[in-house]
Formats: sequence, structure tokens, C-alpha cells
Amino acid sequence: MNLNHFSFRVRYAETDQMGVVYHGNYVDYLEIGRTEWLRKLGLTYKEMEEDGIILPVIHLQIDYKKSAKYDDLLTIETILVNRPMVKITFDYKIRNESGELLAEASTVLAFMDKHTLKPMKCPKYILDKLD
Repeated sequence: MNLNHFSFRVRYAETDQMGVVYHGNYVDYLEIGRTEWLRKLGLTYKEMEEDGIILPVIHLQIDYKKSAKYDDLLTIETILVNRPMVKITFDYKIRNESGELLAEASTVLAFMDKHTLKPMKCPKYILDKLD
């Protein structure tokens, strides 16, 4: 369960006048990757928040290789880097339908108590799904 692929189309609103995806939209694409990775585990952000857990991004790095364009079918590969403790780290690769690498990225998120906003350990029910 350390790897997930998810495909989606670039919408017109995500591009500039040249039909190229605006660089800031890649941050949203990474969130799609994480959300779908969790969903594959049988979890959702909504359920985690209802359990009092939030996952703010505390580090983000993106290396842009090629431009994505309007109506491209993109596939985001989301990889869990290591077993989460208080932090969870993902690497990503975004490719177009020809398989060309468009971007590589990494994020680190922290497990936090929604009410106290204090860091917490990754809940056991999540760790159990990774085994």
C-alpha cells in the first residue's frame, strides 16, 4: 500500500492563456495524490478530521520538468517514503499520457490534534492499514 496511481484531466481553469498549467496548481495535484492514496487504504481526510486529526503540510518541494497542458490526461504516482511516526512523507511523480515526466515532488505532513493543534503520533488504525 505504499504506492498509488491516479489519473485525471487538466481543466481549462487550471491553465494560463497559453494553455499551460499554472505552476501553483501542482500543489493541488499533490493533494489529489495524497487523498487518493488514503482512499486506497480505506481512509478519508473527512474521517480523520472527524476523529480529531489534521495533517498540515510542513514541507513542500516541486521540481518542474515539462509543462502540462489543457486537457492532458495526467497520472500522479504517490509513494509513501517511510513508516509514519509524527510526520508522514510522500514522493510524487506526475506524468502525461505519453509517460513523459512533468514534475517530481515531495511533501512532509504532520499529524496534529485538531483541537489542541499539537503534534501527535500517527494513529494505530492508520499504521495497521500499512502492514
